[in-house]
Amino acid sequence: MTTRLQMLIALLFAGSALSAPSFSAENVEHAGWPQFRGPHGNGIIAEPGVERGLPRQWSETENIAWKTEIPFRGWSTPVALDGQVWLTTATEDGHDFYVICLDAATGAIRFNEKLFHADNPEELGNEVNSYASPSPVIEQGRVYVHFGSYGTTCLNTTDCTVIWKRNDLPCRHYRGPGSSPVIFENLLVLTFDGADQQYLAALNKDTGETVWKTDRTTVWLDLDDQGMPAREGDFRKAFTTPCVLSVNDTPLLVSPGSYTAFAYEARTGKEVWSARNGSYSPSMSPIAGNGLVYLATGRGPTKALWAMRPDGQGDVTDSHIAWELEGRLVPEEPSPILHDGLFYIISNDGAVTCMEAATGAQVWSERIGGNYMASPVYADASLFFPSVQGRTTVLKAGRNFEKIAVNSLDAGCLASPAVDGNALLLRTKTHVYRIENKGAYDDSVDN
Repeated sequence: MTTRLQMLIALLFAGSALSAPSFSAENVEHAGWPQFRGPHGNGIIAEPGVERGLPRQWSETENIAWKTEIPFRGWSTPVALDGQVWLTTATEDGHDFYVICLDAATGAIRFNEKLFHADNPEELGNEVNSYASPSPVIEQGRVYVHFGSYGTTCLNTTDCTVIWKRNDLPCRHYRGPGSSPVIFENLLVLTFDGADQQYLAALNKDTGETVWKTDRTTVWLDLDDQGMPAREGDFRKAFTTPCVLSVNDTPLLVSPGSYTAFAYEARTGKEVWSARNGSYSPSMSPIAGNGLVYLATGRGPTKALWAMRPDGQGDVTDSHIAWELEGRLVPEEPSPILHDGLFYIISNDGAVTCMEAATGAQVWSERIGGNYMASPVYADASLFFPSVQGRTTVLKAGRNFEKIAVNSLDAGCLASPAVDGNALLLRTKTHVYRIENKGAYDDSVDN
């Protein structure tokens, strides 16, 4: 780990220069879980003085309010609002793409609709991804469903009718789509990091019309004599979901791609800054706080986690990295948690590390076992880490490592968890579970 001098400058302006806006809901307490990683896009549910009462222990026979089998295959995070839970799935051959709506109280399927068909889908090439990995976004009366280049649509949540639909935003996904949409003001922002082209597009969320489209300006170092990529595939790919933050009253989208991380003006798509690196195919989604934005560069021998000052212009590679972490502890897929000055990450092979968010100094690092693709959540002063093997380890958040419980389900998790009221929503490879303390769901059934 290295610490850089400009970190001191960052800390001087941390309170005034940067803020991370929440999801556009009047009251976050009632915002449900509207998008990938929740109301703030950072995996945190934490209202001052409010205890959700989430269960810390469960099994197939304990604290399960309901369990609903989901057909086909998909790793999208369930989103929840107003008594509904929405998620996506797709046939394993990639020909048909579906949205499913569950009743949040009972788990009953309200809607199961085919939205798109692909005659010649790309092969995924491995067992890690699915054709339905991007998570939906939900707001009052509408849910936005995205399958990458296979199609994007806005649905009425009352009857699942189509408000608008697009399937004319191309890219060659190579390993399948992964980036989830985000809402900023009246824009639905989509990320397309394909093997052939890489760009962001912002759609009018009311009409689906394109408001802006910005190509990435990555300087590729592996072009042949004709200026064509000598290597495509993973070396052009990215699976990250942008984070929205405000720097000196200017809203920015921070979006890491292969070999370069970018910041764009959220309203116009204009590129503001870039930071070069030697890594490819990043999946960890960035988060902002403490005057910094935290991102991972991707895979490869030079992979790193960067804490960056987001107030630069142009190429900020050598000027705006406050601190960095390199090596085996850097996550490739799971996104981080930042809370109360502490920064938590989990590596793909199960090493949980707690660091000082301001400096990167390690507080503790412990192995919890298993393999991890899903991103953790923070709620009720606890951290929840679901594994590919189906075990969720619950840790107490803080400066001392303290394991609360290890809970097992029949199938593993590649989808990230969601929180709905006092319940945890876990999507495994086969089912969605509503995990809730028994007294809570017994009372809801009685009423």
